[in-house]
Amino acid sequence: MSNFRLSEDQITKFGQDGYFIVKGLFDIEEISILRTAIEVDPNLKDRLYNRYDSSGRKTIMATWNHPGDSVYGLAARSRRIVDSMETLLGGEVYHYHSKLTAKEPYDGGAWEWHQDYGYWYHNGIVFPHLCSVMVALDQTNKKNGCLQIVKGSHLCGRIEHGVLEGEQVGANVRRVEEILKMLPIEHIEMEPGDGVFFHCNALHRSDQNQSDNRRWTVINCYNLATNNPFLEHHHPFYTPLQKVDDSAIKLAGVRLSNSSDEFNEQSANPPELTGKMR
Repeated sequence: MSNFRLSEDQITKFGQDGYFIVKGLFDIEEISILRTAIEVDPNLKDRLYNRYDSSGRKTIMATWNHPGDSVYGLAARSRRIVDSMETLLGGEVYHYHSKLTAKEPYDGGAWEWHQDYGYWYHNGIVFPHLCSVMVALDQTNKKNGCLQIVKGSHLCGRIEHGVLEGEQVGANVRRVEEILKMLPIEHIEMEPGDGVFFHCNALHRSDQNQSDNRRWTVINCYNLATNNPFLEHHHPFYTPLQKVDDSAIKLAGVRLSNSSDEFNEQSANPPELTGKMR
């Protein structure tokens, strides 16, 4: 979607609900380029790792801190995304990290209810001035484990998190139960190229992939430049972000990363989040 700009309705929805969906954020040609690059990049493949749910099913992941000149780095630096983030967060942003989340047919695992700021708070980030956009590489639906968001839950503030069954960190179960009595869940069903922008305090989860079709998405995360972490951790401090025009993706084509060093070996949980959540 070239020259995309947020509407007033989208900005209002973000404030009220904590998220909104953009249909066709990337067009068919663009998403085909992005999908192909991620499927064939040997450097990304070299740094894939698994996150397991309580039943032993896995989500295959890759994480990278700095968006380089690969085509998916260009997507994360595109004006349609970065300008939107700066509008939503109220100032200059930087790329906090990106990740691939891949759920294979009948094997892709679930994610428990959590807030991204439930983790990132422990990285020394003072304010919840962060936002992410999930871009669908494949169709996402209820059967293959699409994202679920609790509407308006970002207004609940940060919830305590801890280790749940399996190896995932999730939000306090009792508090989530009470929130779900008051607020509705929306299943974020998307077509390839659609994107959902969501606040770092929005409660979200996803089910296992119970279908014949894979569910691959890329999530780009951004922090307000003035919200620089005070602790050193596995994601970056403020780093100026070089925006590119929305045309950069098609001009680059299937451009891959330069080295496996561009990717994290594995995304670690903060050391404070090691206790079992009750």
